[in-house]
Order: sequence, then structure tokens, then C-alpha cells
Amino acid sequence: MGAKARLNSLRELLSHARELAQVDVGIRLWDGSTVPEDLSDSAFAVSIADEGVVAALIKKPKMETLLNIWVSRRIDLHNGDMFDLVAQKPKIRSRELRRRISKWLAFNTARKFWLVDRGGPWPLEDQEQDKPSDGSREANERNIQYHYDVSNAFYALWLDKEMVYTCGYCTDWDNDIDQMQIDKLEMICRKLRLKPGETMLDIGCGWGALSLYAAQHYGVTAHGVTLSKQQVEYAREKAERLGLSDRVTFELADYATVEGRYDKVAAIGIQEHIGVANYPTYYRTVKRVLKPDGLFLHHAITRPAKLDPKDYKKKTQAFQLLTKFIFPGGELDNIGNTELMLEQYGFEVHDVEAWREHYQRTCRLWHDRLLANYDAAVAEVGEVKTRMWLVYLGGCSIAFERNTARLFQTVATHKRRGPSGLPPTRADLYRPN
Repeated sequence: MGAKARLNSLRELLSHARELAQVDVGIRLWDGSTVPEDLSDSAFAVSIADEGVVAALIKKPKMETLLNIWVSRRIDLHNGDMFDLVAQKPKIRSRELRRRISKWLAFNTARKFWLVDRGGPWPLEDQEQDKPSDGSREANERNIQYHYDVSNAFYALWLDKEMVYTCGYCTDWDNDIDQMQIDKLEMICRKLRLKPGETMLDIGCGWGALSLYAAQHYGVTAHGVTLSKQQVEYAREKAERLGLSDRVTFELADYATVEGRYDKVAAIGIQEHIGVANYPTYYRTVKRVLKPDGLFLHHAITRPAKLDPKDYKKKTQAFQLLTKFIFPGGELDNIGNTELMLEQYGFEVHDVEAWREHYQRTCRLWHDRLLANYDAAVAEVGEVKTRMWLVYLGGCSIAFERNTARLFQTVATHKRRGPSGLPPTRADLYRPN
């Protein structure tokens, strides 16, 4: 089958599908031709680098195939980004589009490309499927270092100036990422009702922003733990630079091995790494290290609960790719189970706040900052990693926007008789700075 015949058949199929869907996105093919033929240079378009891309998608029409092709830049976007692509809403439903599209034209095109070599490269193909953590330090360390020890310089290109890598907090929807993260640190400290002289444990401390902010602004003594070598080195250097090494310490350690008792415990974005089977260890650890009258703030991404709990264990293709290539071992709880387990393991829940829309904006800003620093990111970690992180950050923003992912902050204490010691209202959380 000749290359020209394949190309003509593909153009005909794409034109037919585009006309049915009535979307405003063009296609640029490897020979320089376009669909539609009069596509302008400034139009938003998807480019296909070689006919092996089409062959690969026909033979294995899965998201992992598409991701491999994307990170190797054999498919690319011009004059727009992935948010422009998902904004293209077909005028008919996908089911109706499949019903109305010419089956003969689709089959004839697929037949022509069937024997075409899929080409390459395939940079992600040899990576093993991820598995939830067995709870051991070795498994947790491997998973954490895979994601966080990419490069501090890489993360600095798109995180805020304090290097906070969890959901920001919008006191105004138009705030920039620096303001959002400062406001988030402040809100965490207020929810924990931190006071001078208290001790705070920061589980999964990242690059140290929360511990250092709490020491600077609330006079606490803080201890942060993480399994990321690069994060620990960065956090310790920052504490030294700020003159806080006497009150803020950072340890390369698994959270479950932490000793001592603390007035306040913050766990900001660590539960996602732990694995569902290890939740009992997580809650027991927090209960063990939290003083009897202490406060615990749990901050985690969740998924919506399902009517049938069995369905909750099923992973979408997108989530499978996220845990395979971005967050190995990652699993998400639902907020109902979070509250249930807190009560089962001896806590009283006092406050639950939804931050889904805040995380949508946070991820969008991260994506846009990484895209703006694309060349510098490629120079630091390579094009495959940069393009992988772009689709991950953009995809997460879309997931929060579509409400398939959520974020909650939960405040809890040890279950006990009598007063909790908390104020009668939340008014103190929203006082002026």
C-alpha cells in the first residue's frame, strides 16, 4: 500500500470526523499538508510527525500509546496548549459521533496503516507497572525519590518562591502562585492554632516551607521528615540561611519511625503516597506522636466515593498512567473513609474544608509556569520528563475542574471527654493579617 494512498485516506477520514464534530482545531500532517486544506499558520492545531504515529494508535488505541507519542514529541500542539484542546467541545456526543462516522472510511484507513511500522522512539515502554507501597521504608523511599528527587532546579522553575508543592489557597481567585502559597501556609498555622514555644511535626515536609514559616511567624520549634534526599538538603540549607537551625530541623526518615511527642502535627499531601493498606500505620503513628491535647491537620487529595465500594478500587487509564509514570505507588482515599478512619483510630474530627477549586487553579498556574520555562526545563531534566510533567499538571487541573479529584483539609484531635479547647467559631481563622 503506497504512502500517498495512506495519506489521502487519512486526510479524508480526519476531514469527515472534523466536519461531524464541528471543532475548531486543525491537523498538520508529516508531509506539510493540513486538515482543513486552508488552515492558517496561526490556527490552533495538532501536528503528527510521522505515519508511524497513526499506525501505533490504530494497533494499540490506549492512553499509554498516546503518552509515549506525546513525550517523544511525535504529536504536538501549535498555537495553544492542552487546555485549548479539551475546550474543543464537539457539537455532538461521542457516542453519536461514533455512530455517524463512516465505518467503511475508518476501516479502509486502518487497513492501509496496519502494516506500517510504528516507528519510535518509545521512551516509556520499558517502565514496569507500579504497585502500591508495602509500607516498608525501602518501598516508600523508592517511590518518593522517583518523583521528588528529579531536580530542585527543575521544581524551582515552576513552583512558588518558597518551593511549596501542595495545593495553594486563594483568598482571591486572581492571586498569583506566590500569594496563594503564603496564604496557604498562614491558613495551616491558624488552623493548628500555633503558639510560641509549641512543637510541631511536619510529616512529608517537602522543601521545608511550612516548618520554616511556622517558626518565623508563630515562634514554634518544628521538625520535618521526608524521604527525599534533595528536599532535606535544600530545607537544611534554607534553615541555616534564615538563622533557624536551632528551632527547625529536618530528617531523612520514614514518617512511621518518628519518635517524640508534639503539640501539633501537620501532614500536608503525604497520604497520597502511603497506600490504602498502610492507612492504619499512618493514623496510629499520628496518634502516637500527638500530645493528648494536640491538634492534627490532615491535607490530602481524594477521589469521589462510589455507590459500590468495589468500583472504587478500579483505576481509570489516566490514573493508572499517573501512578505508573508520575507517582509510583500512589493511591487516593475518599473523604468519607478519611473521617471514618480518623474516628476508628481514636480521633475527633472538628473541621473539614474542601479546596478542590483552589487546587484546580494551583495546578493550572504550575502548568503555565512550566510551559513558560520549557527550554530551561528541558535543559535541566530532558524533554521526556518536561513533557510528562506538563501533561500531569494540566491533567490534574482538568481533573479538579471536572470534580473527578478533590482536596480536603481536616482538623482533628484525640478523642476525649470535655472541652476540645478550640474556639467557639472559625472567626480567628479569617482575621486580617
